[in-house]
Amino acid sequence: MKKVTIIFYLILCITLIGCTNPGVPVSNTPDKSKEAQTIDEKPDEKSSPDIEIEEIDYEKIKPNENGQVMILMYHGIGEEESEWVRTPENFRKDLQTLYDKGYRLISLRDFVDNKINVEAGYTPVVITFDDGLLNQFNLIEDSEGAKIDPNCAVGLLESFSKEHPDFGKSASFFVYYPVPFRQKELIKEKYEFLINNGYEIGNHGYNHENLGKISIEEVQKSLGKNVQKTKEILPDYEVQSLALPYGAAPKGENYKYVVSGSSEGSTYNHKAVLLVGSNPAPSPVSIKFNPQRLPRVRGSEMLVAGTGIYDYIKYFDKNPDKRYISDGNINTVTIPESESNNIDKNRLGDMKLITYNP
Repeated sequence: MKKVTIIFYLILCITLIGCTNPGVPVSNTPDKSKEAQTIDEKPDEKSSPDIEIEEIDYEKIKPNENGQVMILMYHGIGEEESEWVRTPENFRKDLQTLYDKGYRLISLRDFVDNKINVEAGYTPVVITFDDGLLNQFNLIEDSEGAKIDPNCAVGLLESFSKEHPDFGKSASFFVYYPVPFRQKELIKEKYEFLINNGYEIGNHGYNHENLGKISIEEVQKSLGKNVQKTKEILPDYEVQSLALPYGAAPKGENYKYVVSGSSEGSTYNHKAVLLVGSNPAPSPVSIKFNPQRLPRVRGSEMLVAGTGIYDYIKYFDKNPDKRYISDGNINTVTIPESESNNIDKNRLGDMKLITYNP
């Protein structure tokens, strides 16, 4: 792809940004008579005199890295479809639909850390599974030894990734104890496979306790014991996220204890806390982004009350300006000028903020 070198002085950036009108919808502010691309830098940041940026077709791609992202919430994979169970055929359908609609898998960690590496014009999506069920990761024996059940969640993800390598391969599994994935003698083998193949292991309480109905001491004990047990199996692995069992948590200021705490010498510190399915999450650079209260979208078509995967796929089809669209560069954040006031610049880090007029 052709490279262009764009030189911007800080005073020019300030002038251009000051002339934008965030209150006007993107579709009503076309300006194709000028090159409306600016780079925003923090005042105390030293930069080289020129910055190399891959040229993209803004009119065609329409990047918006302050759009919303679906964090999908799944539970079981089974033979009969129900509110909390997806059949293998329907889960494959979900993956294929996402792929065909231009979604690409990323990890929850990369989403929270704003390390979104997705091809220009495509949308990141995160997949999560609660409970650590056997049908999520099942190892079966045949004449050649142990292998992954092709109809469990991991088997389906592995198969789809081989068929569509550009889709990505990742999912977060929120487990509880004492027997995650329900094959006691294979826990370590499964854990090692997951972390070595792009998947994540998260906290779901030690025994799926309702964290909104127990004491703060019990909350810390449950969450700390989960992390401690995972550490015993994977000494070098850091559990960084929690999916709230039942979506419940202590109220008011005590909510902080689902984020971090300690009990009996075991500490935990969750960079992300996930709620029960409701709606897509704000971009990690949005002023609305709160990693301690991340909403999810239901990976289901039954009893979803408007919060299911296909509800929001249709929503983004009708409202593409609300959808996160990647600029293809992990070192930049590109948005329409109308989104300028909706960015939390403290979350940009070393990334460059680029604005443009659609």
